[in-house]
Order: sequence, then structure tokens, then C-alpha cells
Amino acid sequence: MGQLNAGIVPVTPFQQNCAILFDMDDRNGVVVDPGGDVDKILAVLKDNAITAGAIWITHGHIDHAGGAMELKDALGIDIIGPHEADRPLLANLENQARRFGLTDPVRNCVPDRFLIEGETVSFGEHVFEVLHCPGHAPGHVVYYNRAAKFTHVGDVLFRGSIGRTDLPGGDHAALIASIKNKLLPLGDDVGFICGHGPGGRFGEERRTNPFLV
Repeated sequence: MGQLNAGIVPVTPFQQNCAILFDMDDRNGVVVDPGGDVDKILAVLKDNAITAGAIWITHGHIDHAGGAMELKDALGIDIIGPHEADRPLLANLENQARRFGLTDPVRNCVPDRFLIEGETVSFGEHVFEVLHCPGHAPGHVVYYNRAAKFTHVGDVLFRGSIGRTDLPGGDHAALIASIKNKLLPLGDDVGFICGHGPGGRFGEERRTNPFLV
């Protein structure tokens, strides 16, 4: 098994971190949260000789799932996640696009497989545990690779901040519970990529994040 690696492709006017997770040896991987700018994502895959075998979605907001169907069609791969509680959000992406005045083509997203707490997803020998972490969105999931001490937390947690809870389906108490009961117990040395901005480590957030201390 080669080393797990991650690349970030900022997409859409929201500057969302579309992540490409891949094995350094065989260059196989997945695309996490293709919110838009699909041509840009395809170019990064081609330029780095990475073969994406699936699309993983953390939650159903437009900046994370708006380009998923277009990328699925381009690559002929499945969309996996999030939790089924985000089905209404995914079915409303086209309306979200009109509301935000986005000009990129956006289609409502129909995942090939929803996820539940305790399942695993993988590419090659890289296995990720699925954690259902509602609060920012009802069906938000986090992908945790225990071997690499690495998580993709979507918009649950940011460096020095937390996800918004003023959007439809948001719940501040549920979000804090997700972070404190599911993420931080994974360990201070666990690193994370988030949906916007730089990532970090859980220990630093536990000690210094003003929303958690």
C-alpha cells in the first residue's frame, strides 16, 4: 500500500476545498465534494495522472455537491454519500444555484449510495470510517482514515471556527455535540482537511478554538 496523499482544488465563488485523495504509488483515488468548476477538477486529475474511482460527498450544500452529477457523467463513476438526511438538500441544488445567482451548470444530485454511521468506504487499501456528524447539515458525514490519522471533516469544523448553523437544517447544539463527541475523541494528533480554508489538527482546535473551549 502506497502513502495516502491529498490535494486541494479550490472551486466555485465560495472557494470550496474540493479534495482529491489518492494513493501515491498507483495514483488511484477519489474526489471529495466537487462543488463546481468540473473542468478544473478534470484537468488536475489528468495533469497528475490520478484515476478517480468514486465521488464522495460530505453534505448536500451547493458548494460541495453542485458539480457531482457533471463529474459523474464525465468519469462514469458512482457518487457515494452523504447520509440520507441530506436527500432534500441534494434534490434542491438547482434552486440553490438560482438563489445564489450561480452561472455554472448545476444539477440536482442523486447519490448511488447513501451512508450511515459505522460504515466504511475505501479506495485500494485505504479505508475510511464514516461518522455521521449533523449540525451544519442534517446528513453531514466525516471520513476518517485511522491508519493515517487523517479526517475529511467537510464543514463541521474549521481552523479556529466551526460550521454555520443558520442554514436550513442547521443545529448549533448538534454541531457542537458532533465535534466534541465524535471528532475530538479521535485524538489530538489526528489531522483534518475542511471544506474551506486551511486544515489543522484536532488537538489545536480542542485547546484554542473559541467555539470549543
